[in-house]
Amino acid sequence: MANAFTPSDIPLEQRTVGAIMSARAEEFGDKPFVVTTDGASISYREIHRRSNQLAHGAADFGIEFQEPVLVMLPDTLDYLVVWAGLGKRGAIEVPVNLAYRKSILRRLCNDSTAKKIIIDREHVDRLEEIIDELDCLDTIVLYGANNQAVSEQLPPKLEQRCKVAEFDALRSDDDSDFEVGPAFNDLVGIMYTSGTTGASKGVAVTHSHSFCYADGAGEIFHLQPEDRFYTSGLPLFHIGCQWAVCYASLIYGATVVLRDGYRNEHFWLDIAEHDCTVVFLLGAIANFLWQQPAAPGDHRTPLRKVGMFPVIPEHEAFCERFGVEVSSGYGSTECPCPMIAHFGESFPNNQCVGYPTGKYDVSIRDRADAECADGVMGEICVRSKRPWEILIGYWRQPEYTAKAFRNLWYHTGDAGYRDEQGRFYFVDRLTDSMRRRGENISSMEVEDEINQHPDVLECAVFPVWGEHTEQEVMGVVTLQPGSVLQPHDLIDFLDARMAYFMIPRYLDFVDEIPKTPTGKMQKYKLRERGISGTTWDRVKAGVKLSR
Repeated sequence: MANAFTPSDIPLEQRTVGAIMSARAEEFGDKPFVVTTDGASISYREIHRRSNQLAHGAADFGIEFQEPVLVMLPDTLDYLVVWAGLGKRGAIEVPVNLAYRKSILRRLCNDSTAKKIIIDREHVDRLEEIIDELDCLDTIVLYGANNQAVSEQLPPKLEQRCKVAEFDALRSDDDSDFEVGPAFNDLVGIMYTSGTTGASKGVAVTHSHSFCYADGAGEIFHLQPEDRFYTSGLPLFHIGCQWAVCYASLIYGATVVLRDGYRNEHFWLDIAEHDCTVVFLLGAIANFLWQQPAAPGDHRTPLRKVGMFPVIPEHEAFCERFGVEVSSGYGSTECPCPMIAHFGESFPNNQCVGYPTGKYDVSIRDRADAECADGVMGEICVRSKRPWEILIGYWRQPEYTAKAFRNLWYHTGDAGYRDEQGRFYFVDRLTDSMRRRGENISSMEVEDEINQHPDVLECAVFPVWGEHTEQEVMGVVTLQPGSVLQPHDLIDFLDARMAYFMIPRYLDFVDEIPKTPTGKMQKYKLRERGISGTTWDRVKAGVKLSR
């Protein structure tokens, strides 16, 4: 089966979720679009029909054009129906990480200005904890995964503050195409991600932007209609699954194999059972697979194409052992894939993120925004050659948007360089934000939570490199005079307040944090020191986190 079109040739005005889904449903019909490892499935035709019903139902329910809607759902086929239905309606999806709670969840809800949330019944207690601090939320749409009853009485606070409806209220009997849909330059989502400084910021994403992100992923993976794309446990609220896997598969006519949650023991069994040919691997997962004892049949699987982010140092041996091709690339929520690396082309090291695709201008700039010479490290800066194919700004952050786009370049906050052959390399983050297991983490948000402990005077949080080619979170803490605090007690305190992936792995308790004469923390000195003989390691101590 061959593609009826080349995605890059699709006119701008047709780069909306609704237009793409309509075209692909007509072409692929009853072919499975998504199958789950639990046995559920939905075809191209069926998701088009059901998302039409949701688009009509959302409009009848009162979800307005370009209205932000919070979505806090598990990895089910219904989540994809919600994603596509809201997109067709012209609403703005605001995905919520299922690990968020308390202050971080409150900040996201209030900053998004969303009045409505579609939420799984299992997570309603998170809303109860913060409902008195929410400025805008007035409607709760309850979803019950696995046919879970949602009509149970809610906590009185929620019923007093909000209108409550069940998920069926968003379903209409009308499954015709939703005619008054969005344009390619209308917003499709607000994706919260850590910027270069401060708390998480909402990236305002247009339909064209999300299309380009997904199309770029399709190029990295050499997607074809016959491919079966394994999610390897990436959650649907994450752009890696929602755009790079699901939307890319929609554009290219492939089939998604959706696994809810990652386990090493599931990986190769799923690949074999579901004939998976393509997989998106975080570097840590690739490392876990590589560390498993080698077996004679490692290369005799359906898997042929691996996207690895970041690439592990053993990528060439990984290819030989498992009989696959490894590709990678560079991109972010803000900027879809300006560079691609196909490692069959023999790249120098695992920091190489490849050549520019030609769709974006890419430059390495110094602190004065002058272009760096080849081999000189600076900041990776990008700008789009066509309109609406990069973030239009940070939601409700005009000053930060202007700073990020200074001198007409989008400043990524990442350090890198270009070699004489025109290949680009990603070296590290320039800032105190961290990336762990595919999640961006703001050091300020982690520090804010640590500082809530009554025995803590102040703290500094920064990334250190772990043994699995991933960043780990480290915190240096000073205590209130006369206080005593054990590391595991601080972790227990944070475990009740924070997403598990944000909780520091490493802690150091010190008498004083180095500062400048003006009182600013000198984190570079702490990063240079890194893990030392006094550092406490949560993993080695055997402390388990809640999820």
